[in-house]
Amino acid sequence: MSPLQLLLDQGDRAALAEQLRLSWRDGLTTAVVAPQEQEMVAPLLEAALPADLGPGVVLGTGGSAGARRWCLQPLAGLQRAATATAEWLLGVGLDPGACELLNPLPLHHISGLMPLVRAEQWRVPMRCLPPQWLRDPALLVENAPLDRKRPALVSLVPTQLQRLLEDPRALAWLRGCAVIWVGGAALPQALAEACRREGLHLAPCYGSTETGAMVAAQLPQAFLAGQSGCGQPLAHAELQVDPSSGALQIRGESLAAALWSGEAWEPLPLQQGWWSSGDLARLDAGGLQLLGRLDGAIQSGGETVFPEQVELVLQQQLKQAGLPIESLLLLPVEDPLWGARLLALVRPAGPQDWPALERALQRLAELLPPAQRPRQWLCCEALERNAMGKWERQRWRHWLQSLP
Repeated sequence: MSPLQLLLDQGDRAALAEQLRLSWRDGLTTAVVAPQEQEMVAPLLEAALPADLGPGVVLGTGGSAGARRWCLQPLAGLQRAATATAEWLLGVGLDPGACELLNPLPLHHISGLMPLVRAEQWRVPMRCLPPQWLRDPALLVENAPLDRKRPALVSLVPTQLQRLLEDPRALAWLRGCAVIWVGGAALPQALAEACRREGLHLAPCYGSTETGAMVAAQLPQAFLAGQSGCGQPLAHAELQVDPSSGALQIRGESLAAALWSGEAWEPLPLQQGWWSSGDLARLDAGGLQLLGRLDGAIQSGGETVFPEQVELVLQQQLKQAGLPIESLLLLPVEDPLWGARLLALVRPAGPQDWPALERALQRLAELLPPAQRPRQWLCCEALERNAMGKWERQRWRHWLQSLP
């Protein structure tokens, strides 16, 4: 029997949640992955797990094919994070044991898994909301009416929030939620202001797979009063900023036990108990203020996307498809709905029928997850690396900005 069990997140989230409950009750550690990731985790299934782990879960982190990392989280740490969230709720005047959790996020993401952990810890119901309900507000309102006897708690990414805000029926539904945690990507200022005008009880938050999801959350009343940022740390976590790099560092009881090195499980790299994230941050009287990414990653629709890794995947696909492309460069551009999207610059191999080639590229990109698909493809016959074989990305950003 493999030391690590495998569960595929294939769409039936309620059934998957029940399988996870049973797995944890049996003391097992389970990898929860999307079906297309099954082959990627095969080496993990035979590797020895850290000793004295107890039940736990393995989730992917990083977001892009080729840059995917695997994170081992003991259930005990996630339960401590759930307890800290319960304490936060008490601080805003809500009894966690009287609430209901609404979960529109996939369980192979930490933000979708934690509602299940909280529901188990607090002994409250959790309703899974299929993705099609979030895209069609009529389905959401019809199939997920709010229980007036139980305050509703929901976690959303900004893309989902934007879509719901644009429909009067979904807006009324959002108004009925006691807390709307928003994370996974920066909350655009315009979206925040729209939510304040509508009186929505938003709680912008911060966390990652490595931290067991939320380690800081803004109070809804502070958000409505105009406070920016992600608020103060929760009871189980401490935050600081590395003075040399500006990176946000976290110390707490829900940090991951290990990361997969490619060959074995290695302890999460810590400096005197502190884990350094890839996020630039500032801590002020209002709490945590995020300033951007250190590693070049972007946040797109709640997903962390690494453009350079997506380039590698696309180049492999281009080669397999035999498409005549000499060079490919992906650049992030701001997007009001997604936060950021990728745009592709392409240098064809010799004269080509660009409209036909563009259609072929778009079809090829459909094989990628939505957040990794370029929003637009542009022909750039001058596209090339410098003499050192590196991309001068700022140069090509200027080229992009120079277009009429």
